[in-house]
Amino acid sequence: MTGIKIKDLFENRETLSSDLLNSFEYPFEVLPHIGEYIKKIGKTLDSNIYEQKGENIWIAKSAKVAPSASITGPCIIGENTEVRHCAFIRGNALVGNDCVVGNSTELKNVILIGKVQVPHYNYVGDSILGFGSHMGAGSITSNVKSDKSLVTLKQNGEVFETGLKKFGAMLGEFVEIGCGSVLNPGTIIGKNTNVYPLSMVRGIIPPKSIYKRAGEVVEKYDV
Repeated sequence: MTGIKIKDLFENRETLSSDLLNSFEYPFEVLPHIGEYIKKIGKTLDSNIYEQKGENIWIAKSAKVAPSASITGPCIIGENTEVRHCAFIRGNALVGNDCVVGNSTELKNVILIGKVQVPHYNYVGDSILGFGSHMGAGSITSNVKSDKSLVTLKQNGEVFETGLKKFGAMLGEFVEIGCGSVLNPGTIIGKNTNVYPLSMVRGIIPPKSIYKRAGEVVEKYDV
């Protein structure tokens, strides 16, 4: 299969999640380890930059967190990140630097690598969002299949067994998800791809593409 490895989706940037991502070949292999990784590195964070705000919760002093936000550990909120009114962070959330977690957005078992925006009514669960990616208002990751079976990946007749019941989406760097879109379990979207609003996305979407609808994915050309 092509386009599904960590090296295909994320540059080797120095971020809070770098050591964890560099330990695996496929991004979905990371999902069961996010919570323990947060606990491990949280204790090592620079106290001049981060404050421990609760059990296994570390928040950068430069971050802006609304008083109405709900945050459960394990969780790290990176530098210059904004967590807005009524955001709901349910735990196992590693939110990198310069991110936006918006009003009524819910996070669970996720990595937002850096400069990620989930600003309006988003649900992101069991997912990794690459550097500079953005989810439009009301777009969500669906992380469990309706029949509760394990998530598999399919490409050109090849099947990859992930062994995971909960697996939302992997967004490569600078992916743009249009408003109101649903990313079905096991969706992987390559770097620099745009998804039209109100899309229902499933499977592996190549990098530098425009996803218009199922069966209509076109190459994105430089202007």
